[in-house]
Amino acid sequence: MQQTQPAGEKTLFDALVKYQWEQERPALREAGTQALARLVPVALRDTGPSRVVARFLLGLYDAQTQPFALTDLRSLDIGMFEDCLCVLFLDYPHEKEIHDYLPRGRLIFNQLREYWG
Repeated sequence: MQQTQPAGEKTLFDALVKYQWEQERPALREAGTQALARLVPVALRDTGPSRVVARFLLGLYDAQTQPFALTDLRSLDIGMFEDCLCVLFLDYPHEKEIHDYLPRGRLIFNQLREYWG
């Protein structure tokens, strides 16, 4: 049998989680933006990791037409994998579209879609 938290404890817990997220959000945004800037040149090349990174980014850009299997991330080296996680954290609150974090982002993502989509 699962015990439930009293309403006051749940409200306090939710407030603490929200506060922690708000405190960490600027650092997560910065790390994600830097990771995205590192991943885009990889995605624009023609290698095995390029395909995975490009498909990951396109999945964030338009998941309906560009679905991505998360298990494909296993083929990346740890640095690229961590960068993908940073970009995922960047996109999590969906403050703006992923391509809007980059200068000429729409053009870049259109290139990715033409090449890998």
